[in-house]
Amino acid sequence: MSKVLNVVKCKCPNCNEGKVFSGQGNVFLFKMPTMNERCSECNFKFEKETGFFFGAMFVSYALAVAQMIISLVLFWYFVDLSPLRVFTIIALVTILLSTFNFRLSRSIWIHLFYKL
Repeated sequence: MSKVLNVVKCKCPNCNEGKVFSGQGNVFLFKMPTMNERCSECNFKFEKETGFFFGAMFVSYALAVAQMIISLVLFWYFVDLSPLRVFTIIALVTILLSTFNFRLSRSIWIHLFYKL
C-alpha cells in the first residue's frame, strides 16, 4: 500500500522521501509541472535515458480515457443529461485533470521501471 501512496504522492522510488516534481503546474495559467532531474535526498536520476518518458504518454492517455468513461457513465446514466452537455463535461474534466495526469503518469512510469 505504501508503494501506491508513493506513486500518487510522486515520491522518489529509491528513498521514498524526495519529490519527483518541484512545481505543481496550473491548467488555468497553461503551466505544466516542473520535474526535478534528480532526487534531492538520494541523488537518484529520474530520467534514465533520452526519451524515457515517451511511454508515460500512453499511461497518461489510459488515465484520461478512464476518466472520460467514468464521466460518461456518471453523467449519461445517473444524471441523465443531454449528449452535448455530457460531451462538454467530459472535455472540461479532461482539461482540468491534465496536469494531474501528467504528474501521475510520469510517477507511474518511473516506479514501473525501478528495480530494487
